[in-house]
Parts: sequence; C-alpha cells; structure tokens
Amino acid sequence: MPVKKHLVKLSAPERASLEKVSQSNRRSVREKTRARILLASDQNVGSEEGVSLSDGELAKRFKVSSPTVSNIRRRASERGVVESIRRSEQKHRKARKLDGRQEAQLVALTCSAPPEGRAQWSLVLLRERLVEMQVVEHIGLETIRTTLKKTRLSHG
Repeated sequence: MPVKKHLVKLSAPERASLEKVSQSNRRSVREKTRARILLASDQNVGSEEGVSLSDGELAKRFKVSSPTVSNIRRRASERGVVESIRRSEQKHRKARKLDGRQEAQLVALTCSAPPEGRAQWSLVLLRERLVEMQVVEHIGLETIRTTLKKTRLSHG
C-alpha cells in the first residue's frame, strides 16, 4: 500500500467547522462531500490509533474517485482545511469586453430601426454606431455577435 503524502490532522475548531459545513443546507453538495472526506481522513480521529481509511475506501464510501480524495487532502495541506473545500477562483479568466450598461445599449440599438436603406442591422453597422455613440472606443465583431447570441433576440 502506498504511503500517503499529505496527512490531515484537524484541530478541534477545524473539525467543528467542517462538521458544520457537512450538515449545512446552504452549501453545495460538492463542498459537503469534501468536508466529509476531510473529516473521515483525519489522522487524529482515525479508525485504528491514528490510522485513517485508505483513499480507495474513502472513495467508495463517498462515491468519488481515489484521485479526488488525494487531491482534497493535498489542497487541505496547501491552502488550509477550511479553504480547501471551496472552489478556487479561475486564474486565467478574461475580463468582459462589455459591461451591463454597454450590453443594454447594444441590445437597444439592435432592437431599434436600422439605418436608411438597410433592412436590418449588420455587425459592422452595429460596431460603427457603438463607436459613434461613444459607448466603446473599439470593439470586435465577435464580441458583438456573442453578446447578441446570449440575449436570444427574436427579430420576428
């Protein structure tokens, strides 16, 4: 049997906090499962004199995979027990190009009457009008397209 690299030894306040999370109705199922796994893998209150259950046994008990159990224990040793049950923020998430007010102006413009001589708005016309109205300095056609796609507009 391989030796566990990251051992979980909970203090009394950490244990109380995890028990509260595991019984909470306001937490996600994922967070409650993580808390229960950490409680079960605690070395201080193990099944036999400080020896906790193996990853495979914990995985079967909580209906997760063995790597999930080891990853939860690793995160608990790196980030702290209470922080390890929450999902970490995405590090490489791109900032939005348009905020809510700008999106609302784009939708309002799209729903308005198209320019003279046109049957409907094109992405290029929308881009030019948004720059002309000083909603944005510059914007890509793909940003306009994806923003309008999210709104589920129906032009009848």
